[in-house]
Amino acid sequence: MDEHLAQLLANTQDKHEGPRKQAELDLLHAQTNPEFPLSLARIGVHTAAPIEIRQSALTYLRKFIERNWAPEGDGELHIPIPDPTKDQLRNVILELVLSPEDERKVKVAASYVVSKIAMADFPDQWPALLPSVLGVMPNGTDAQLHGALRILQDIVEESLTDEQFFGLARDIINGCYDVAVNENRKQPHRSQAVLVFRSCFDFMDIVKDGHKKEVRAFAEEILAGWLPFLEQVIKAPLPPLDDSGSQPASWYGPVALKDQAVKTLIKIRTVFPSLLLPQSGAFFTATWEELTRLAPSYQSLFIDSDSQSRLEDIDGLPFTLDFLVLDQLDFLSQCMRAPPVQKQLNAEIAAHGSAHDTPWILSLMKILVSFSQISQEEEGLWNIDVSLYLAEETSVSSNYTARTACGDLFIKLGEWLDQRALEGLFAYTKPLFTGDGATWQQQEAALYLFNALLDDYQDLEKPIPAEILNAYLELVNYAIGRQEESMLRARGFLVAGSLAESYPPAVGLLESVIEGMTRDENELVQVACVKAVEGFIKGGVPADRQVPIILAIQRFLEAKDLTELEDADDLLVTLLDTLRAAINIDIRITIQPESKAVDLLFLIATHGAANFHVTLIVCESFEEIAETFRDLQDASLYTALCAKVLPSITGTFDVANLTQDSPLVTLAADLLALLTRFGSEPLPVGFVANTLPKLNHLLMTSTEGEILRPGAEAVKYMLMHDHHQVFGWSDENGRSGLEVCLRIIDRLLGPEIEDNAASEVGGLAAELVEKAGHERLGPFLPQLLQAVASRLDSAQAAPFIQSLILVFARLSLVGAQDVVNFLSDIQINGQVGLQVVLSKWLENSVNFAGYDEIRQNVIALSKLYSLNDSRVAQTMVKGDLIVTNSDRIMTRSRAKLNPDQYTIIPSPLKMLKVLIEELLSASGVQAAANAAAAAVSEFADEDLDADEELDEGWEDEPGDTLDLSLGSTKADLMGLFDGCGARQRDDETQAYLTDFFIRAARENVAGFQEWFGMLGEDEKLKLHELAAQ
Repeated sequence: MDEHLAQLLANTQDKHEGPRKQAELDLLHAQTNPEFPLSLARIGVHTAAPIEIRQSALTYLRKFIERNWAPEGDGELHIPIPDPTKDQLRNVILELVLSPEDERKVKVAASYVVSKIAMADFPDQWPALLPSVLGVMPNGTDAQLHGALRILQDIVEESLTDEQFFGLARDIINGCYDVAVNENRKQPHRSQAVLVFRSCFDFMDIVKDGHKKEVRAFAEEILAGWLPFLEQVIKAPLPPLDDSGSQPASWYGPVALKDQAVKTLIKIRTVFPSLLLPQSGAFFTATWEELTRLAPSYQSLFIDSDSQSRLEDIDGLPFTLDFLVLDQLDFLSQCMRAPPVQKQLNAEIAAHGSAHDTPWILSLMKILVSFSQISQEEEGLWNIDVSLYLAEETSVSSNYTARTACGDLFIKLGEWLDQRALEGLFAYTKPLFTGDGATWQQQEAALYLFNALLDDYQDLEKPIPAEILNAYLELVNYAIGRQEESMLRARGFLVAGSLAESYPPAVGLLESVIEGMTRDENELVQVACVKAVEGFIKGGVPADRQVPIILAIQRFLEAKDLTELEDADDLLVTLLDTLRAAINIDIRITIQPESKAVDLLFLIATHGAANFHVTLIVCESFEEIAETFRDLQDASLYTALCAKVLPSITGTFDVANLTQDSPLVTLAADLLALLTRFGSEPLPVGFVANTLPKLNHLLMTSTEGEILRPGAEAVKYMLMHDHHQVFGWSDENGRSGLEVCLRIIDRLLGPEIEDNAASEVGGLAAELVEKAGHERLGPFLPQLLQAVASRLDSAQAAPFIQSLILVFARLSLVGAQDVVNFLSDIQINGQVGLQVVLSKWLENSVNFAGYDEIRQNVIALSKLYSLNDSRVAQTMVKGDLIVTNSDRIMTRSRAKLNPDQYTIIPSPLKMLKVLIEELLSASGVQAAANAAAAAVSEFADEDLDADEELDEGWEDEPGDTLDLSLGSTKADLMGLFDGCGARQRDDETQAYLTDFFIRAARENVAGFQEWFGMLGEDEKLKLHELAAQ
């Protein structure tokens, strides 16, 4: 079987699709053979086999183990693995990982297999794993050590439980320490040992909440040996740099070790800040000195040359200098905020009297400017693709570099020293512009740092002295005049835009910026000017500059090949942001006959419709325009807007139909929904005739939710604003507007349309019923309502369910008895319609969203309850969840076998329960309770031991960068979602419900006293509290 499987694995890498797919199918069938996993293992250990085949075999084995190692799998294709086979696999794969063979790719693939087995079996079914791994580390070969460390890393990150960690951590950490300090070992292996040690802190961060004292004492004990070693690694000099222009191979190991040391210190500071605090001064000095030493090498490798950056080895260990510098800058920023360090640095400032005379501030500025320079790699990429440049400038890039780290560090410095940070930067910057020997990269870097802090201050609305701003305005004038240095010129314009937001004299540069948008020879400078204009507008520009700005954007676009813009997402976003700001100077420009503002909006949208951010800005801009005209309460303005934009929107539908461009159709539908939402009453003459035919075609042919939802909304708003025009229109086949709407609703209620796609049909149906009435609808009304009830029976998506229920809720507001009579007379899948609708209605009411929708639902339920109809009282629905006491973990398979159980109660009782829940929500009690619980949790977390109170010296921050690997970080991120769906206070709904319950109790409405006795104690208490108010 081995040869057959090896051939199949080789065929899976065939460049031809036919043999490749056939091999994958044959491998799938071969899994049922009991020898399948063992055969894969034998191929993996066979040293004569090609490396790629061995890797592939081990990868297939890992996936097979993931699916089938557990005795009970969740999937239908679960293939049990016999215990003897498991024993063989454990031994064979562990021997491969710990063998003297030095093929790292195979070792890594095999270590993943060991990790998957260990997750299930360690330590109970595989007690020999850890002793075997630790046993080879002291004296094993380099290859054996590499395999052992790979397994160790996987065990720590994937396999250990809380209890196991406490029993095994000491042995693991001591084993790693012995490797890390052993200078006879290869530095990549020493780096890997430090990495495993760092992973232990991830685990300690998770378990420390339940065992604070024990974990902290253990951490303090082990750090007594590790911290001196980590400091020694940082201080150790790198070998001399040669003149090749690339990082020498002799640096790979030392750089990797240094980087792991810094990363580990950052992790320690995050998990146990107080333990690192006493040594913060020593580490600050060591890191500062190291960065100072590395600056010339960084200059040589990345500024003067184009050395490769951001490289990692197969074990994920970074080994290029840029990674090391990046982490050291982050660590320096953290150390600088420690109280002992700040005390020392503040003392030096006080001794020298001012920031610009303090040596350490000027030295720090030199470090920051050195590492903020544009690298040759960045310069080359930005000149090729200006969108990359804009992504860096708008902080939407995930490419976190030394440059961005310097900007972050300087912002932190500004938070601490306020304007003294700017004084220090200017003291270092001025000689760069006035003296000889400074490069444009240094000048640009100095302005970049100022730009970063200026933007931060403006976001926080912190003032900056006018003399500092004026001094930088002079530097900006110098920068934008450097014709041979495009990067410096672009930076000058960007700083000018930021200055103009808060410093009126900078507005004098607006003409230069507008001119640069179209006349500068360098595209990067042009887009910098486009971005800068937005800052000028925020600061306030004369109204007569609106037209020139929009005209400059128009000329910029006319000079481009617009097809190339489709992939230039960040450029499109920048253009839209600036255009939107320009339009908002005076929004009436959009309806001026000679204005191209709206046309430009559509032009950019046409080429960026596939980009979510682009469509979002376009829709928001359009919403601002339409809403402003509605608020002005001048129908002529809305009519003029429609005349301006409807040809573009309907034309977009036509273009999209020809090109099958779904994103373009989606955007056009969104824009039409927005335009109709803010429509005048009545709508402009001919509005329906111009739009409904195309909407009807979309709604009758498309199955895409992104098109159907806004399309249905648009028709709903047409009915809402001008149903007479809708009902008075007929299509080319003579169908009336009413019939067209009914056909649309009928299709959206059909089973072929998914719930989420049809989520707006309920609102459309409710509006049609309300506006058309029984007189127009005639026999179609019961048919429509039965179709809504039937679709509600099968609906699963919450928005769709709410949409359909609101049809009956809105009818109940004016005719609750008619709704009950109708539902009692129809059958849906063998059940009475009243049973179907009330069950779904009462089960989902508490999940409704939207103030108006919730209020309509509450009033409708109160009216249904007040009917005291025996048919409603006899309708039984789900009540409260039956809680079962079990200490077993509820897996998916167990949940399927044991679904949640509920009590069954009469509908009126459930209505009261829902209304009490809504009263709590409307009064804000539930939101307040959630906030109180969060506060209690927060205070509980702050109830630390006396020693841990030292942590506050680190400003209660987990560091400049968010460490997603930490358990606490994951918990914090998940916590952000806890309150997202919480109801907020609604005084109007609260007042209605308060009056309802008081009246129901006083008048015993619908037998209220009897139902009250069946409520839960908490529900009774709430009503008693209400009565006592």
